[in-house]
Order: sequence, then C-alpha cells, then structure tokens
Amino acid sequence: MKINEGVIDRSLRVIAGLVLIGLAATGTVGLWGYIGIIPLVTGAVGMCPLYSLLGINSCPTPRR
Repeated sequence: MKINEGVIDRSLRVIAGLVLIGLAATGTVGLWGYIGIIPLVTGAVGMCPLYSLLGINSCPTPRR
C-alpha cells in the first residue's frame, strides 16, 4: 500500500471521522454518523482506496 494522502488531508480526515463518531455516540445524529470510521481509518493509515482508483495523490512530491 502506497501512501496517497498528504498531512493536511490526513489530519482533516481524522478530525472529521472523530466528529462524526462523537456525534453518533451522543445521539446528535443517527447511526449514519458511524460512517466516520471510514475517514478515521483512511486518515490514520494514509491510504485512500478511492484516491487510488481515481489516480489522486495529495502527498507532496519529494524534492531531489
């Protein structure tokens, strides 16, 4: 698995995932809020399968 998410992208995914899970756990939103597990996991791992399918890479290119 190749990392295809940059630092900002990963941070935003983790934050969004935690917010959605928190809202679902407190009952503010319905059970659909547990979909926040997906951005949480992809942000923690650094690899998004959808990005791979679409050919997107938000990682900065390494300087040589």
